[in-house]
Amino acid sequence: MPTALVTGAAGFVGRHFTRALQQAGYDVTAFDINPRSLPGVRLLDARAFFAANTERYDLVVHLAAVVGGRAKIEGEPLSLAVDLEIDAGLFQWALRTRPKRVVYYSSSAAYPVTLQDGHPPNTLAEPDIRFDYPLGGPDLSYGLAKLVGEQLAGYAEAEGIRVHVFRPFSGYGEDQALDYPFPSFADRARRRDDPFTIWGDGTQVRDWIHISDVVAATLAAVDQDVPGPVNLCTGRPTSFNDLAHMFADAAGYSPDLKHILDAPKGVAYRVGDPGKMLTFYTPKISLEEGIDRSLKANPWPS
Repeated sequence: MPTALVTGAAGFVGRHFTRALQQAGYDVTAFDINPRSLPGVRLLDARAFFAANTERYDLVVHLAAVVGGRAKIEGEPLSLAVDLEIDAGLFQWALRTRPKRVVYYSSSAAYPVTLQDGHPPNTLAEPDIRFDYPLGGPDLSYGLAKLVGEQLAGYAEAEGIRVHVFRPFSGYGEDQALDYPFPSFADRARRRDDPFTIWGDGTQVRDWIHISDVVAATLAAVDQDVPGPVNLCTGRPTSFNDLAHMFADAAGYSPDLKHILDAPKGVAYRVGDPGKMLTFYTPKISLEEGIDRSLKANPWPS
């Protein structure tokens, strides 16, 4: 039986990966610093694991990170510096234990924010990040940590470790915490909030992709040995105002929109170029279906 390691296994993405790998026949080792009493997920800090472990895994899906949505990215940037320590520990451990494959999740936040001002609307393609000139301009400390992680992945590849790097855009799903906009919008629409609150002026644009497509695309790339980096996205631009209207329409009401202009809002236009991903995987869940699923689901407890 092939073996897999999932770090950050109790988080939103980690839960889905752990389940998918178990269903695929892997013997999964899963841990998280906050396991939330999930069956099979051990209470363990990734840094302690990487310092002491000597096992060799067939597949490593590395998701352990300090997360918390836009409020944490803008409000607690130093807390995200821990991600640098976690990722450094991962790659040092990988050089010692030589896993067959490592999945490293970067982020669309690694792209230069100068390409995301919306003038003109620009889709972000993998070559827009280059490592042959000084790094600069990612989205605050979170984006910087992921950018450095990508560079560490490149060093590990040069040492013979197969690392698949992915840049997910705005992933969402029915069990995502309310720290993120998509489940928050679903919650407001489910309650039929009027007015319907939105951080910022609502014109900021994102590229939404369902978690099931994130997981399936990742595993397809690993199975087909697709070299990274790979954007995980749909290429469909949707503003926060439009998303709010879509949720309200699906919930059957017409609220006023209330904009919280002094709240964290992020970059103006973050949409990915899915061209590379589409060579091996096509997303299955449309935004409309994702909205319908989210409205019908019980939200994940905080």
